[in-house]
Amino acid sequence: MATVDTHPSESISKTFAPNRVRRRSMRSVMSAAWKLRMSVAGGIVLLVLSLMAIFAPILTPYTTEEGSVRDRLIPPVWQEGGTWSHPLGTDGIGRDYATRLLYGGRIALSVGLLATLVSAAIGITLGMVAGYFGGWLDSIISTLVNIMITFPFILLALAVMAVLGTSFRNVVLVLGIGAWPIYTRVIKFEVERIKSLEYMAASKVIGVGIWRSMWRHIAPNLLNTVIVIGTVQVARLIISEAFLSYLGLGVPPPTPSWGFMLNESIPFSFSWEDIWLPMLPGLAIFITTLSINFVGDGLRDLMDPRERASL
Repeated sequence: MATVDTHPSESISKTFAPNRVRRRSMRSVMSAAWKLRMSVAGGIVLLVLSLMAIFAPILTPYTTEEGSVRDRLIPPVWQEGGTWSHPLGTDGIGRDYATRLLYGGRIALSVGLLATLVSAAIGITLGMVAGYFGGWLDSIISTLVNIMITFPFILLALAVMAVLGTSFRNVVLVLGIGAWPIYTRVIKFEVERIKSLEYMAASKVIGVGIWRSMWRHIAPNLLNTVIVIGTVQVARLIISEAFLSYLGLGVPPPTPSWGFMLNESIPFSFSWEDIWLPMLPGLAIFITTLSINFVGDGLRDLMDPRERASL
């Protein structure tokens, strides 16, 4: 039986073909990472901030309440009179400012994440019910959404905090309850779109139950939308928590919060020498929320097929 000899160059090309595929794959990954460089940078910054908040007890030798009036208003190290024992200085009663910023990051990230989970749980459930069943259920839920959107958030916060008092749990509940309408409105239209697809009609024909259809066929297709909304909501709720704390309606002192640190720094805001007191917590809020928004933009591009095809 005759055999056909392959040219040596062909065998070599077949041998190294997987390597070319890997190189091409690596180039595509690097190209996508370069196009999403701001999102990658935001993710790195957010990861660093999160690790610093988690390991705050290890990173600083001080507690959030430890301070001495003799050490009050020590400037940061880049100003004259600064010391490395307090690299970011001390506040008006001598507490280490870097320590309070680290622990304040814990509060901001925890409240933003937990409140987002609460709002997502409420909003996704109501949105799926309204979009799938429609009719009078849709009318009632849509009315609730419109009421929540038009109702001033600050009045809701004032009412809840006046009745229940200020605490970490109450801040999470207030922010979570106030942020669910955006999920409901978006999820409702997504469910209506998915319900009109052919495979949903086929599932009804073969006798798939309502709840199985909702949670096995519709819910997985909502994951991309939920993740993108969630990243935006985390940043927005961090700002909302800082706003409440600035007004004295957030986590009660002496627990550090970036918003309350801004409130405490008001008497020093008009002195150029002490401008770092309001600047540092404000900068922490700005960098954190900006990083989260960059990450959200990157996730949106990766999860949108039209955007992903251009990467």
